[in-house]
Amino acid sequence: MSNVTPLSAAIRARSRDAHSSSEGADFMSSLLKGERTRDDYISLVAQHYFIYRALEGAAGRMRRDPVASRFISDKLTRLPALEADLAFLIGDDWRDRIAPLPATARYVARIEQVGATWAGGFVAHHYTRYLGDLSGGIHIGKVIRRQFGFETNGIGFYLFGDIADPAAFKDVYRDELDAAPWDDAEKERVIDEVLLAYRFNTEVFEELAAELDARTA
Repeated sequence: MSNVTPLSAAIRARSRDAHSSSEGADFMSSLLKGERTRDDYISLVAQHYFIYRALEGAAGRMRRDPVASRFISDKLTRLPALEADLAFLIGDDWRDRIAPLPATARYVARIEQVGATWAGGFVAHHYTRYLGDLSGGIHIGKVIRRQFGFETNGIGFYLFGDIADPAAFKDVYRDELDAAPWDDAEKERVIDEVLLAYRFNTEVFEELAAELDARTA
């Protein structure tokens, strides 16, 4: 009997604290409690746009990689939904009215770096974003819908109409992680990159909170 921990289980165990810290960041906590404004939510959507533009640009390049391509699915694509959300929330000139925060720019730079050179690093960021979207993200969308009276416009990012069973989709994804042909050293690098992705995500939340709180001070 093998005592080797599957990679998916190792990632979940090793990233539990980082995940909780990211989810519990003051910005997201206050947003979900109804303590933030519609403009605050728009600021979050704008940062997501830059992150997913980088991630899905990297996915286009990684489709040729024999390992990374196993994780890429058009059903996960979020960029068109984010563009539609921003057009609804801001207007047709939304591209001229948003900019990445410094933390977002650092996050994007890292995604672009690994997305051009390292399949395992790309998968780490892909996993961190999309499996989170299919878990807590779906709940966040429901909360935002109630708070701001949205139907589907404005929260398209959180709607995965092409994935009928998110839990089953995540199980298949984790099976692919466990089957990835990486040695122990590479698995450690992937786990470290997942932790880095969570840290980037937390830093974006922290800068969002600082910027928006300064604006209203």
